[in-house]
Amino acid sequence: MKLVGAPTMDSREVALTQGKLFDYLDSPLHGKVRGEQSIMDFPLFSLAKRPQMEAMTYEMDGVKIEIKPSSSGIATMWDKEVLIYVLSLMVQHIGRTGGEVQNVFTFNAHDFFRATGVGRPSKRDYDRFIEALGRLQGTQIRTNIKTGTVGTKGFFSWFAEAQATTRETASGVDQLMPVRVQLCDWLVRAVSRDSRIYDYHNDYFRLGSIERRLYELAHCYCRDEEYEMPLEMLGAKIGSTSPLRTLKSQLKKIAAENKMPSYSIEVREVVPEVPARDKLGRRVGKPETVVVMKPKDRLTGTRAALAA
Repeated sequence: MKLVGAPTMDSREVALTQGKLFDYLDSPLHGKVRGEQSIMDFPLFSLAKRPQMEAMTYEMDGVKIEIKPSSSGIATMWDKEVLIYVLSLMVQHIGRTGGEVQNVFTFNAHDFFRATGVGRPSKRDYDRFIEALGRLQGTQIRTNIKTGTVGTKGFFSWFAEAQATTRETASGVDQLMPVRVQLCDWLVRAVSRDSRIYDYHNDYFRLGSIERRLYELAHCYCRDEEYEMPLEMLGAKIGSTSPLRTLKSQLKKIAAENKMPSYSIEVREVVPEVPARDKLGRRVGKPETVVVMKPKDRLTGTRAALAA
C-alpha cells in the first residue's frame, strides 16, 4: 500500500470521501493565513531543508531560546507552514465564537495545501506533510519568552499531540484521513491572550527560507516606515549560521531580485558618525553593514494588512 494524494485517485471517489470527512473538520480555513508575533520575531525554526540534528540557541536583549531536535531533526521553515495554518484555524475559531479558546484542531490536508498555494499536491507533498507533523511534535523548545504573562521553565513541543491516520480505499490505496493536532499551551496563550496577530501575504509560501524570515521581521518591525538593523543582529534574528560575508552576499541578491511581497530590503554601508581613531589620530575600522527593510508603496496593493 502507498500513501497518495487526490490526483492519483478517481475524482468521484475523492469527492465522496471528502464530502464525508468535512462533517468532522475545523477547516476549511476562510480568509487569510495568519501568524503570531513571537514565532515571526525569533529564530525558532531551521532554515535548512536537510535534517538539522544540531541544537539551536539564541540569546539577545534578555531573550533566551534553546531548541533540541527530534530523531528527524529540528522543525524547519517549511514545517512551520503547518503550524501557521493551525494558528490561523485558531484565530478563525476565536473570531467566530466571540473569544472561545480551543487548542485541538481537526483538518484535512487538502485544505492545508489549498491555503498554502499547492494546487495539485503530489505523493511527495503528502510525505513531507507527515514528516512535518512529526518534527513539529518532536522538536523541543525552551525559552524565557512569556506568553499571556505566563512563563514556561521546561521544554515544550509545538504540537503536544499530532495524529495522522489512513484508510484503505476500494482501490487498495491508503487515503489520508483528517489530521488531529493539539497546540502547545505556550502558543495558545500567545494567540488568545497576547493577540499579536498578523496576516501573511499569499506569496510568502513561494519564498526561500531567508526571504521568509526577512518578510516576518519586516512585518514585526517595519510597519509604515523603514527599519534598519545591523547585519550581525539580523543574522542572529534570522537564525543564519553562515559567515557574515556569505549572508551579506545572499541579502544583496535578495535585494536585487526584489521578489519579497509587501517589503523590500537594501544593504547599506554606514560610516559611524564618530569614527574610532588610533593613537596617531587616524581613522580605524570599517563601515558598518546594515540592512534596511522598507514597506513597498501601499498603492501597489502589496502591503499586507495588520490583523485587527
